[in-house]
Amino acid sequence: MDTSTLSFHFNRLRISTNSFLSQYEPLVLLITPLLSLFLAHAIRSFFNHFRDNGFKSTIITFIMNFIKLIPSVKSYIDAEKRKVVDQMQSDGKSKREGWLTELPSTGLGKSVLEKMREEKKNDPVWQGKCSGTVYIGGSESDGHFFVINEACSMFAHTNPLHLDVFRSVAHFEAEVVAMTAALLGSKEHSSGGQICGNMTSGGTESILLAVKSSRDYMKSKKGITRPEMIIPESAHSAYDKAAQYFNIKLWRVPVNKNFQAEVKAIKRRINNNTIMIVGSAPGFPHGIIDPIEELGHLASSYGICLHVDLCLGGFVLPFARELGYPIPPFDFSVKGVTSISVDVHKYGLAPKGTSVVLYRNHEIRKHQFVAVTEWSGGLYVSPTIAGSRPGGLIAGAWAAMISLGREGYLKNTKEIMEASKGIQKGIEEIPELFIVGRPDMTIVAFGSDVLDIFEVNDIMSSKGWHLNALQRPNSLHICVTLQHVPVVEDFLGALKESVKTVKENPGPIKGGLAPIYGAAGKMPDRGTVQELLVDYMDGTC
Repeated sequence: MDTSTLSFHFNRLRISTNSFLSQYEPLVLLITPLLSLFLAHAIRSFFNHFRDNGFKSTIITFIMNFIKLIPSVKSYIDAEKRKVVDQMQSDGKSKREGWLTELPSTGLGKSVLEKMREEKKNDPVWQGKCSGTVYIGGSESDGHFFVINEACSMFAHTNPLHLDVFRSVAHFEAEVVAMTAALLGSKEHSSGGQICGNMTSGGTESILLAVKSSRDYMKSKKGITRPEMIIPESAHSAYDKAAQYFNIKLWRVPVNKNFQAEVKAIKRRINNNTIMIVGSAPGFPHGIIDPIEELGHLASSYGICLHVDLCLGGFVLPFARELGYPIPPFDFSVKGVTSISVDVHKYGLAPKGTSVVLYRNHEIRKHQFVAVTEWSGGLYVSPTIAGSRPGGLIAGAWAAMISLGREGYLKNTKEIMEASKGIQKGIEEIPELFIVGRPDMTIVAFGSDVLDIFEVNDIMSSKGWHLNALQRPNSLHICVTLQHVPVVEDFLGALKESVKTVKENPGPIKGGLAPIYGAAGKMPDRGTVQELLVDYMDGTC
């Protein structure tokens, strides 16, 4: 077909098109394509939401977003949300009155320490009363507390960013990482002999770094540019944070009837964009270890990363296994495990703000680092999210591990495992309660089919006990530490009394949060729940 023929056909098409469109007003011709684009975008968003969240969630979100377009309805919803947030913040807001909002004109000098001691007296009693929170036993003025406080103070001025100056801190960090790795399979032949890592500020940073490194490693290895990761719904919320920070699509899959990661469900979600899957040993909600060996086999089969969250279990499971407890494989001895996070500031009994992230080899860990060559300030390279890091905390972690040694950790593990089993047995003897799953470690979760468990929590709170509220199913848990070893019977007594109180007088207590927890668990519109949490945090910190 020559050029003249093409021109003839084009002109015919142009004339017929103009003739057809001439019957419409210019404004209609302008608005129609814009509306078409808007409709196409809406349809695409609908199907993307449907793919990610399912039919029920998509319909609920669509209806709620439509309803909120009505000004009066939106105002009502916002007012109700404000009431809930105010109730959640009521206690904290009153205590903020009189807080400083600017520097004092004249400094207090050393007398500021006395002011801090007075302020500290206002803190609630936490000794033996808090789930997790404080893992070291005894008084905060002597024993192990004294050792790590002295170590932190001795190195409070140091910063491992300056390796040439604070060589001692660099030495401490290297040994903390190596000692931790040795507990988690680095000496096993199956580990490959290249286990490496760094200290971080806590479990969340360790998980963030592992996810970031896995993302970049899989991009270099497979060219994945639209990364996705798959986690069980029991996995820590730090993975949600990592997904938001690093632009990774997150799939949460249900756990099985034993509250473990459902391997078949995870397998069904794996595709060409999958960079990693996740297991926990144990999971934070119920203290149950995921099937790490099965997950390792799955990761190896698909050539993807497997991160194991040992933030709670890293300094318990190796010693519990040595003591004869039936602990399944969970560390680098399992083929397919590519990274591990483990908190030294929990059962490692180090000062708060110390964790370790470990990798199977240096090839993966190199993707954790950030190197800058075009900065006018010079060449720069940093191993973790923070540039400057507190050398005092690193020194405190080293002192904790060296002062305790294997014998100290074995002794501690024996005590907290026995206390955990004692609490589990005591709860099982309360007919109104049930244990969630079969706890593998030092977390005991419990719920009720006949009582509002969150009302029980409110009564326990009024008695000074601070437990963790869970959902799916509605339940509570206590993370047992050395602080609880001497108060097992006190805890069980308070729990029995609280259950009796709720059974005899059901209904929320004044100022209690049971109605909020209960409503949040039942509310189908999770977007509204998310908004409540964000508004609460915005007014709290």
